[in-house]
Amino acid sequence: MTPTPTVPSTTVPPPSPARRRRPLAAVALLAVAALTAACSNSTDSSGGSDGGGNQTLSGDCARYQPYAGHGGTTVTVFASILSPESDNLEKSWADFSRCTGIRISYEGSNDFESQLPVRVSGGNAPDFAIVPQPGLLAQMVKSGKVVKPPQQTVANQEKWSPVWKTYGSVNGTFYAAPMSANMKSLVWYSPKTFKQAGYEVPKTWADLMALSDRIAKAGGGAKPWCGGISSGTATGWPATDWLEEVVLGTYGGEVYDQWVNHQVKFSDPKIAAAMKTVADWMQNPAWVNGGYGDVKSIATTTFQDAGAPILTGKCLMLQQASFYKAQWPKDTKIGPDGDIFAFHLPAVNPSVPNPVEGGGEFLTAFASRPEVQAVQNYLSSADWASSRVRTATGWVSANQGVDKSLYTDPIDRISADALTDPAATFRFDGSDLMPAAVGAGQEWKSLTAWFAEGQSIQKTAADIDAAWPQ
Repeated sequence: MTPTPTVPSTTVPPPSPARRRRPLAAVALLAVAALTAACSNSTDSSGGSDGGGNQTLSGDCARYQPYAGHGGTTVTVFASILSPESDNLEKSWADFSRCTGIRISYEGSNDFESQLPVRVSGGNAPDFAIVPQPGLLAQMVKSGKVVKPPQQTVANQEKWSPVWKTYGSVNGTFYAAPMSANMKSLVWYSPKTFKQAGYEVPKTWADLMALSDRIAKAGGGAKPWCGGISSGTATGWPATDWLEEVVLGTYGGEVYDQWVNHQVKFSDPKIAAAMKTVADWMQNPAWVNGGYGDVKSIATTTFQDAGAPILTGKCLMLQQASFYKAQWPKDTKIGPDGDIFAFHLPAVNPSVPNPVEGGGEFLTAFASRPEVQAVQNYLSSADWASSRVRTATGWVSANQGVDKSLYTDPIDRISADALTDPAATFRFDGSDLMPAAVGAGQEWKSLTAWFAEGQSIQKTAADIDAAWPQ
């Protein structure tokens, strides 16, 4: 893992949406090397052969016995997760690879969403893709190349809330196991700055808007908000999050679901009103874009760099997901009394109970070899999720088999609590649920034009509606 000594530079290539939703640095080809062959009759910790060609694992490796018997093989994984986060991903399965002898060759790309369909249609599909958009999953299933998961992977879904299985399903058929979850509904801020200025964390949307106005009028050049939506081929995705937060927090889950399914169009008065709320918030020239410029600068500022001015007091708040934690400098103290912390974005409409927008990633298989299924079973298990939580902070799972005491980071714990709260109005990221041509295509493009060119709400909505598949 290469730590980030300072706030990420704008020279870093912007990431793909997939983590998009992920802090990324550079395209990398990563591999976890198997440290032994297929466990011979030696006395190493991984055990030996049972005489019938099967591995018998012992010692620390015994817990991987259900996945044994495929030593000396390689499984390829393709995703949008790049360093430093991909380094932690590698570490999370390193023991599995060492013990079973299954080599996991990982490749990350910030053009993942555009490259995956090309590879699949060209007969060069990876064994697995880690897909963050159910809309893209549906596109891949339509290709006929996605392989249904084995029985154990299906059984592992019992540890997830049932709604997650629907997000990994297409037309009622389960294809892709959820791997991770992330909390989108957060606002990052500096507790030290708030304390010095006498500001309190707002509990309602009205309080948040009043605080924004107060900061803007306080003088000193600080703006209440900073933002950035530049993200390589996924430029525009943070703006979709802002709109989704407002739609969910204003109208609740039913209208949100109808909007995602295009039963309520972007041109509907409800969505137009939500866009006006976003414009009053993130396109207010008196409120944005502290440290970088005017409203238009939001379109050219990378999402990784967007929060940097909070540390210098040039802006005070940034709406971004839980995974943004990886973008702060290594020595940043994150906590309720630290340099940086986050609070839950309040509902626009107080009658909507605890709105939570989240995202996640789904393990999608394009092969059914035994070693591929072994990896699929492991990466869909609570054991792997727990290993990933232990590896490094900044990653959360909605897998209920993960002991919450493993979350040592306060942001991770806030996120895990929200994502597993049965009383919350939880919905998956809307643009990820929409058809890929819309959610990962025209909506990004049109919302970018909305910020960069001052395009009208009416034209923005009409262009997105026109892109919807018939």
